[in-house]
Amino acid sequence: DCQQYTNRSCEECLKNVTCLWCASSRSCLPYPVRRVLPPADLCELRSARWGVCWVNFEALIIAMSVVGGLILIMLVVCCCCCCKKKSKKQVSGPDKEDERAARERERRRVRQEERRAEMKSRHDEIRRKYGTV
Repeated sequence: DCQQYTNRSCEECLKNVTCLWCASSRSCLPYPVRRVLPPADLCELRSARWGVCWVNFEALIIAMSVVGGLILIMLVVCCCCCCKKKSKKQVSGPDKEDERAARERERRRVRQEERRAEMKSRHDEIRRKYGTV
């Protein structure tokens, strides 16, 4: 099916996603699906096009390697920063958020005790009023 686009244009050949365009021989070939990259005897990497005509396999491999390397470096840097921050937090003790939570717990405890004391005084007053004390 791909052979019929040989000696035509790259765009016509690549309309069929199963085809590979070889720019050096101007041939349209079926993509070797059992292999990730087309073998050199089929077409050189710098001449092979698949999917789009403006990117050859050589440039695609280089670009993907650079992008993959950058992502890997970013992951390593993020992991190092997180580990450093975590170890720094453990060394320096509780952070501001922990202190804030502790203050909030203390405020709640104090309010609860105040409410308890108020309720107790009300109950005592009612008991005195009705003589049940």
